[in-house]
Amino acid sequence: MDQLLESLSDIENACWTELERASAERGHPWRTMSLATTDGREAHARSVILREVDREARELLFFTDARSSKVQQIAQFPRGTLLVWSPQLGWQLRLRVTLEVETAGLAVSSRWAQLKLTPAAQDYLSPLPPGTPLAQTTPERASRGHFALVHAQVRTMDWLELLPQGQRRACFDRNGYKWVQP
Repeated sequence: MDQLLESLSDIENACWTELERASAERGHPWRTMSLATTDGREAHARSVILREVDREARELLFFTDARSSKVQQIAQFPRGTLLVWSPQLGWQLRLRVTLEVETAGLAVSSRWAQLKLTPAAQDYLSPLPPGTPLAQTTPERASRGHFALVHAQVRTMDWLELLPQGQRRACFDRNGYKWVQP
């Protein structure tokens, strides 16, 4: 940002604009997010790639392998946290989300049709679940594999600006927004 944003509504709008840009621009620092989930005993964090943003629905979309441990964790404990940092903006954004995995239907099929001819499709075609030790020979690949969608419904947005002249922090949810102590 070239100028300091003062209005809370402008800051929230700018966050959503950056998320939309991140889903479309490969080099955007917010495209790769850290997703934290739990299995009930421990926290688990991993990187996910932001694929789509629906500002009006307050929803983000990621792809995953339906056999991954995060899918099992989401089924049991559907709440998670996403974290991103942009050194260019000096912004950290922490999103508390409700997660849902979709493994079948038109939404999954239509996105698979776009993805299946790209190198990224290979991640979902492996007959082995993520994390499985590899043997000397790799089994044959599947047709659609284990491609699934993860929907992340944003419940709260926690924005932190880290600048040499000081820090600012604000929180946003469906009920409004407020400045908070950094």
